[in-house]
Amino acid sequence: MLSALEVFTTVVVGVMVGVEFSVAFVVNPILNALPEDSGQLGRAHGGRMLGAVMPVWYVGSLALVAVWAVAGRHHDGAGVVVTGGALLVLSVIMSLLLLVPINNRGKTWTPDNRPADWKQQMNRWDRFHYVRVAVIVAAFTLLVAALV
Repeated sequence: MLSALEVFTTVVVGVMVGVEFSVAFVVNPILNALPEDSGQLGRAHGGRMLGAVMPVWYVGSLALVAVWAVAGRHHDGAGVVVTGGALLVLSVIMSLLLLVPINNRGKTWTPDNRPADWKQQMNRWDRFHYVRVAVIVAAFTLLVAALV
């Protein structure tokens, strides 16, 4: 049963990492290259859509890692799982303090109501997101290492 939990948790976290990696290195660069207001409208829509899904995914991933850490506390690699979980906690804290406030503003913007500095705010979100991606990639790497 523990093995199934370990694999399921790793897959859930891995897919989340893939989505966030794709946003950082595929989706946002595509949106940024679109003409006129298309990119801003796309980012606003993405902010609404992913802003609804990702909190559940982050908290669910963290809960699965916590269950894994408790259930496997007497097994090799438990410390690695706890460290991976701590990195996921850090990613949630980063999200709440740094990324969500910008996302909450950006998802309501249209070409008619966006602030003059909207591009700077999106660039700031992108920089914070790159750091968050690095943190969750590290967490995922630790979870994979704990499987061995």
